[in-house]
Amino acid sequence: MPGFGTTKRTKNNVEQLCKELNISLIDIDITKAALQHFKDIGHDSTVHNITYENTQARERTQILMDKANQLNALVIGTGDLSELALGWCTYNGDHMSMYSVNSGVPKTLVKFLIEYYAGSLASGKTIEILKDIINTPISPELLPPDKNGKISQITEDTIGPYKLHDFFLFNAIRCAYSPEKVLFLANIAFYESYSEETILKWLKVFYKRFFSQQFKRSAMPDGPKIGTLSLSPRGDWKMPSDANVSAWITRLTH
Repeated sequence: MPGFGTTKRTKNNVEQLCKELNISLIDIDITKAALQHFKDIGHDSTVHNITYENTQARERTQILMDKANQLNALVIGTGDLSELALGWCTYNGDHMSMYSVNSGVPKTLVKFLIEYYAGSLASGKTIEILKDIINTPISPELLPPDKNGKISQITEDTIGPYKLHDFFLFNAIRCAYSPEKVLFLANIAFYESYSEETILKWLKVFYKRFFSQQFKRSAMPDGPKIGTLSLSPRGDWKMPSDANVSAWITRLTH
């Protein structure tokens, strides 16, 4: 479902991977539908704000849901545990599905599994495609590409490195460590990769996003618990959507 931000690199990888794995592929361009929606709600399509981005995510979800009805099928969610923790998904867009198969799998594990498959189970051109997917910057591709046709919207530039956030998530939620201890452990674990200032910056982002995005987790689809951590409101995780993050952030400023 190519949109305004879809690059040739990612579209080509999808097409080639489906071909190599003998998977049927339907190409539905969402740009005309999105432009019509902008017209309907009175949005200027040259203004690339949250409305511009979320319109695309929700249009894709509508297509998937309706196509699933047509085929008597299920929409399998593409989101993962890391995105649920940070709320990095469009409410009632890619946030929604009929079954969230990766809801218990963190982003770093998704990458590891692809690397493992490419190195141990894949063959031929599939290996090359999977390696390029791994090396592609993580992006929702909702903003137009740059002048060279490359991805302009880099997720980790906005919210921080997933390797840090997955570390924060495990230690803060699974281990129930205090903010000070999570920071202490992170400084030890990543001292060669990130400065203390950088780690502190993204840790604050983690707590702020984790607290503010509970409303999305309260309405998340069913999904399996893969590891020891689940953020499902029907299982391990109970949290009010109006929980206040200030007490946690304050402990990181002294």
